[in-house]
Amino acid sequence: MLGRVNHVAIAVPDLAAATAAYRDTLGATVSAPQALPEHGVTVVFVELPNTKIELLQPLGTDSPIAAFLEKSPSGGMHHICYEVGDILVARDQLIRGGARVLGNGQPKIGAHGKPVLFLHPKDFFGTLIELEQV
Repeated sequence: MLGRVNHVAIAVPDLAAATAAYRDTLGATVSAPQALPEHGVTVVFVELPNTKIELLQPLGTDSPIAAFLEKSPSGGMHHICYEVGDILVARDQLIRGGARVLGNGQPKIGAHGKPVLFLHPKDFFGTLIELEQV
């Protein structure tokens, strides 16, 4: 079911500072910021030869990233995103296996313009999993 790692997401309290650190200190190529109101975040992507790093900043006080940063004010790894061929087939297989899909179970459109779902971290050893259809 799982394909390659699409990205690892890191929640940050200051997106501009995090972007500068990756771009200027580490020499990475970083995308322009993209607001995703449906997900409550603003993101940038750090492009790497084998995957991406997604830097997430809360978009508003109701953002799930705001709650994350309350517990970890300096930021930290938020989730890992895996690619799947068919997100609905993957979702149904996971539910049959006992995994919990967050939200209403219906895919939303993610930052790459593709359907995404999130899986409950308690079902995957404390790691929030995002699935993205390719």
